[in-house]
Amino acid sequence: MALLNILQYPDPRLRTVARPIVEIDARIKTLARDMAETMYAAPGIGLAATQVNVHERLIVVDITEDHSDLRILINPERLEHSPQTKLVQEGCLSVPGMYDEIERPDWVRIRAINLDGQSIEFEAQGLLSVCVQHEMDHLDGRVFVDYLSRLKQSRIQQKLIKAQRQPTDSLEQPTRL
Repeated sequence: MALLNILQYPDPRLRTVARPIVEIDARIKTLARDMAETMYAAPGIGLAATQVNVHERLIVVDITEDHSDLRILINPERLEHSPQTKLVQEGCLSVPGMYDEIERPDWVRIRAINLDGQSIEFEAQGLLSVCVQHEMDHLDGRVFVDYLSRLKQSRIQQKLIKAQRQPTDSLEQPTRL
């Protein structure tokens, strides 16, 4: 397994819309394992293939502290969502050290394919719901900062450019999606 390079905002490759995966072959299985290893090492709780410059519809998520519930979702799609929304604080492995409140549906119903090629459906609430929605946004070329005002987006870009010139240990890193 290998650690993959995570693209950093505002890299234009993060805007690429991912294409569906047609065949679950050894390459996809290796990519999923490498993405999980990269997510855990970052440390994070979710990672989309787009973030590692592979523009195919694959995400990995695990919101547990002990890494006991890895979910590998191929071609995920949102079937329905709650009409109620919540403001939740989000961060992102592609936007290191930046956090802000985003409004998201409280729960979602997701359909995806697992690594065995089986269709799965599940309802996600709370942190899992936020994480899955966040990662699915990446597959559509969206980053969480897109939900913020232009002023906040500009400030985040400026902070990241400044941070890239400084040692990375100067940024605090709580759990990121």
